[in-house]
Amino acid sequence: MTDTDLTQVFDVDEAVDGLVKLYDNATALARTILDKGTYDEYCDVVYPKLVVDVKEWRPIDRSEPFGYVDEAGRYSATLSKPHLIRDYLRDQLHRLAGNYPCDIFIGPSDERIPPEYIRGIEGITEARRAGDSAAEVPRPTLDNVHDAIVDGEWEAFHGVEKPLFHFGPQRFDIACARIEHYTGIEVDSVQRFILFTNYDMHTAEFVKFGLEELAAEGSRYTDVVLPNGLQINRDRASLITVADLDLGSRYQMPRYDLCTRDGDGITMINIGVGPSNAKTITDCLAVLRPEAWIMIGHCAGMDGRMRIGDLILGNAYQRQDSILDRHISRDIPIPAVPEVQIALEAAVEEIYGDDNSLMRTGTVLSTADRNWEWHTPRDLWNWLRGSTAAAVDMESSALAANGYRYRIPYGALLSVSDLPLHAVPKLPAQAQAFYSNSKQAHVMCAVRAVESLAEDPERLRTRKLRRTMGEVPFR
Repeated sequence: MTDTDLTQVFDVDEAVDGLVKLYDNATALARTILDKGTYDEYCDVVYPKLVVDVKEWRPIDRSEPFGYVDEAGRYSATLSKPHLIRDYLRDQLHRLAGNYPCDIFIGPSDERIPPEYIRGIEGITEARRAGDSAAEVPRPTLDNVHDAIVDGEWEAFHGVEKPLFHFGPQRFDIACARIEHYTGIEVDSVQRFILFTNYDMHTAEFVKFGLEELAAEGSRYTDVVLPNGLQINRDRASLITVADLDLGSRYQMPRYDLCTRDGDGITMINIGVGPSNAKTITDCLAVLRPEAWIMIGHCAGMDGRMRIGDLILGNAYQRQDSILDRHISRDIPIPAVPEVQIALEAAVEEIYGDDNSLMRTGTVLSTADRNWEWHTPRDLWNWLRGSTAAAVDMESSALAANGYRYRIPYGALLSVSDLPLHAVPKLPAQAQAFYSNSKQAHVMCAVRAVESLAEDPERLRTRKLRRTMGEVPFR
């Protein structure tokens, strides 16, 4: 691509709409080419590119969390599926262009779109056998799937053009494909506030809440989308109960979307157990730039004064899971995000009342070993003697660390299910009684928290997750 391929636009809406049109035209052309077998023409099936020339650096309002650059110059991003992040792109361009004199350009990039990433494509096998013409039809390549920008690698920030966005197009594409692979439904209905759980009972309570909301007068919610693809709108919600629905799924991480017209509703995902699952799904969801994600899980309480059902609001994370050590070394602190903490505290008070003994803030220690307590008392003593951990779980630190890494606000509200150091292990009968008594209130605390954040998402526009080095202008 050369500058002559770029078109200057003079309005942010025109820029974003143009990017969507360029992508839609390219994918429509791919379908036609593969249908007709004119594979030589596939050279024109390329991702769209956004270029912003910041003409002059100048001081800006120091409270601005995004849209900041260290110097004038050319900033660019090659994008895939821009319709999925249309509102995000519009907001970020408005911020950047409002802070500096900018020229905005859009046009075709020089990176072709692999047909595997285009929905509804047929005939790929035939194209791969097309002799010399087959070379025009690209295969997905891991060479272009990386987090060099997110992880602040030198080369990503010291080229002719500086990065504008966190991800390249094939990284975006494979993430979207993985979301659909793991959750079972199309990526398009993922909402901007995300709750994670390990339990079907939590997702059932969430769906129950969603149906009640859809049937309520004046609700902002429009649909519930279930893992089997069933979409329930307002007209049907009052005729259905959770007992009428099959909430099961053959997919690894069932997803439930409570949608709004503007996409600022709530998605809940049952991610299963373990830090690897937590990293896997957040690696993918990060490309959609959600507003926040929160873990609602169970944990082992570490203090003998605790009781089953007490709540732990994580305000620090002791990472013993090793899952993200290669990306974020353990000597980098993972801070709590105050805006999320405040919302969760207020929600707990709303749901449970003002019993201050029920909830405490504290360090969450996350481990990759589900049976961490199966050690000698001496080994446990030596492992924990320097720790202030209030709770032990498996996922919260990975979710927090990846939120920190991807600049997405995060939190964890955990419910104590056992006290293994104080002769109260998790056993079937007690566990089932605890689940039955705690599930609704626990879910509703998280739901009310993100609903309050959705009322004023500017509260989450924090500078606390912005890097000192290796940062892009966009959120």
